[in-house]
This record gives sequence, C-alpha cells and structure tokens, in this order.
Amino acid sequence: MMSCREITQLVTAYVEGALPLRDRLRFQLHIGMCRHCRAYLRQMKLTAKTLGYLPEPELPPEVERELLARFENWKASRG
Repeated sequence: MMSCREITQLVTAYVEGALPLRDRLRFQLHIGMCRHCRAYLRQMKLTAKTLGYLPEPELPPEVERELLARFENWKASRG
C-alpha cells in the first residue's frame, strides 16, 4: 500500500488521470483507508476546479520570448 507521502506526490497525476493502472489502484486503496488523504484529495480536486475558472495570464511578448529562449537554452544544456 502507498504511504501518505507517496499520495501527496502522486495526487496531481491522479487528478489528471495520468497514473498507470497499478499505481491508480494502489492510490485508490490508500484513499479508501485514509481519511486524511481523502480530505487532501478533495482539496486538490477543488483547487484544480477553481483554477480552471481563472483567466489565462497575459504575458508581454518580450517576456514570453525571453522565457522561451531561457527554456531552450536550459534544454540544450541538459541534453
């Protein structure tokens, strides 16, 4: 069974439906037995739903270009 720490690390992937079947089943088993993690999962689902209502932030074009350039440089330095 997963630990509470593992649940907190995987909750975003679970909410997004990105956990592999085995991990999803282990996650659900833990959630079924741990009221604290159930509460945490409810809170994360509510947070994700609420964030979905926020408008997309508008970046000035020069800031977006700078961020993309830095990301490309970071990827190049790691590969």
